[in-house]
Amino acid sequence: MADFGQALLAQSESSSGGLLGLIPLFVMLAIGVAVIAGVWKAFEKAGEPGWAVLVPIYNAIVFLKIAGKPAWWFILLLIPVVGMVVGIIAAIDFAKAYGKGAGYGVGIAFLGAIFVPILGFGDARYQRAAA
Repeated sequence: MADFGQALLAQSESSSGGLLGLIPLFVMLAIGVAVIAGVWKAFEKAGEPGWAVLVPIYNAIVFLKIAGKPAWWFILLLIPVVGMVVGIIAAIDFAKAYGKGAGYGVGIAFLGAIFVPILGFGDARYQRAAA
């Protein structure tokens, strides 16, 4: 009988640990929803469909369009070192399209999950496609 009590105690501890392990999942899910909503708003400010953020390749093409870059630049994003440089350039031009500076664009390139939703939910206005 003593073994049964220990087994029951061990089972309850492991199940509470499993529930505790779900907390980071829900936190990450909430952050993901907030980022999607922020990028959605940023796209809509530029006159693009917000739902584009949900379509994998199309969202990058819309991002490039807002930045004033041609859609074929998406191919360049797939090339290892070139893609990193092109991504930074596109992020800077994306920021400039909302009246922000190059520093903000670098922020978008490296911390896009923070900087793009700030554009979406903030008072930044889409001015024009970057030159």
